[in-house]
Amino acid sequence: MEDCPDSFKYDFQGLRNFEYRPGPKSALETTTTPPDLSDYTQKFNKTKQVLQRGDSFLMNLTTKGILQTNKTLEDLFYEAQSAYKLYLKDEFVCFSPETFIQIKGGKINTNPMKGTIDASLSKAKELLLNNPKEQAEHATIVDLLRNDLSLVSKNVQLLEYMQYQEVRAHGKRTGQLSSWIQGDLDANYRQHMGDIIYAMLPVGSISGAPKAKTVTHISRIEHEDRGYYTGIAGIFDGNELDSTVLIRFLEKDGTYRCGGGMTHQSELSSEYKELIQKMYVPIF
Repeated sequence: MEDCPDSFKYDFQGLRNFEYRPGPKSALETTTTPPDLSDYTQKFNKTKQVLQRGDSFLMNLTTKGILQTNKTLEDLFYEAQSAYKLYLKDEFVCFSPETFIQIKGGKINTNPMKGTIDASLSKAKELLLNNPKEQAEHATIVDLLRNDLSLVSKNVQLLEYMQYQEVRAHGKRTGQLSSWIQGDLDANYRQHMGDIIYAMLPVGSISGAPKAKTVTHISRIEHEDRGYYTGIAGIFDGNELDSTVLIRFLEKDGTYRCGGGMTHQSELSSEYKELIQKMYVPIF
């Protein structure tokens, strides 16, 4: 970790590879251009066909908009407040709220996040928790991640289900649902970290169920390489691992990658609004 280049900076829930002494800060200014509605509508309709045929039960469709600011990517990285932050010079900055897997004390945890709402709405929490589509989406991802954990651990159990939390950002508040799932690892897990990680990839929350068939459809419909976006980053110190999913992702040219889980119950207007809600910088 000491050899990590200056061009790559990270902050994993307080574990970081940089020292930052903040100077005078200017107010953040942003201009957001939502994803192209015509292009998204075409991809949405193709995705609905896949879901209605039963080829997939849950599919994460991603696209992109533009978010321009008066700050550099590095400035945004330093000033943002997020559980996980990553910065790669001349590439991207990422403000991820989602844990992929954590390993500590011989146990493995995963934290799928599915369900999003504008938290400024009246009774936002109740609206999100009682939305049939969001309930089905979250239940499906929890089942998928329980199965994924069972591939690499024993005694898999659901610790928390559909917990509501809010993320503050510049000009908006976003409500999200997440769950915690845990399993027991074999004593020799340190010698099999690669096997554990690769067995759980791609991340369920950014692919879908069933994984293999859904990923094939995603590739066909999105028709664009996601690159680092929706990949993972983690720190393993020989005993413990903390890792995150690369979402809330802003590229150097202002491209903001965004997406959402779709089921057969999805409606175009609500899915499109969710994309825009997820286009934010957590500076407030």
